[in-house]
Amino acid sequence: MASGLAALLDDISAIAKLAAASLDDVTAAAGKAGSKAIGVVVDDAAVTPGYAMGFTPERELPIVWKIALGSLRNKFLFLLPGALLLSAFAPWAVTPILMLGGAYLCFEATEKILEAVARTAGKIDKTPPVSELALSSEQMEAQKVSGAIRTDLILSGEIMAIALATVADRPFAIQAGALVIVSLVLTFAVYGVVGLIVKMDDIGVHLAQRESSIANSLGRGLVKSMPHLMKGLSFIGTAAMLWVGGGIIVHGLEHFGLNAVPHAVEKLADIAEHAPVLGAVAGWLTFAACAAVVGFVVGGVIVLIEHTVAKRKH
Repeated sequence: MASGLAALLDDISAIAKLAAASLDDVTAAAGKAGSKAIGVVVDDAAVTPGYAMGFTPERELPIVWKIALGSLRNKFLFLLPGALLLSAFAPWAVTPILMLGGAYLCFEATEKILEAVARTAGKIDKTPPVSELALSSEQMEAQKVSGAIRTDLILSGEIMAIALATVADRPFAIQAGALVIVSLVLTFAVYGVVGLIVKMDDIGVHLAQRESSIANSLGRGLVKSMPHLMKGLSFIGTAAMLWVGGGIIVHGLEHFGLNAVPHAVEKLADIAEHAPVLGAVAGWLTFAACAAVVGFVVGGVIVLIEHTVAKRKH
């Protein structure tokens, strides 16, 4: 009887060790996958606050919450099952899908840049369209949330595809666990940061009303810095779109044996990496800059095609 109990305890201990090892594998895989997708995460965190701005303060956090729920729905109803099905039945399709998503990011970023240049030159009317002015606050909120969730679908798709490509050589169960962890952690991290950003001016107003001179000064500084922060986030989001999208395309070209552009980018990054003091940082910055240039060229071609097709339709 005692020996049977001892054997049972040994089995339980072995199962527990196996479960702990599997959990460690899943956590490690999720950490690796999440780090690879960090560029898209930065883009997501930079783009989303704009959708919650311009509403009354009491509506800002509910809007962020609606977008976060939409993001989770995108990931768990569509992207996670789709990624696992790809991994099981068509792993060859991951790279082409990544490249298509990267091209879309490049297109979005390039279009933003060209529109900003045209707006600065006075070639685009800054007045909102009549259809937008006629919307009620509830309709405007629904439209903003819907637009944010559509954008999130693209960015989350890129995150899931990058994460899947990172753990593609692991067992199916570890892939699934890693993708679930990446989905949950990155969603709550991104929208937690977004919520903090959109309420920063309210936090500043609250601090400015305190009697402490330090809190008062900090509060006024937060309020004054908010417009600059939003401009900075817009710039960072656009830059992240270009370097992430361009980087995906560069790696995709290398995957398909089209090595001219990837080798040129890697050679420039390698030269920069040997620079004194900065070293690896200079190498990463050079690769990001070259990837952004590739992204801008790809995005420019797509914008040209899209505008040509639109003119022919008209």
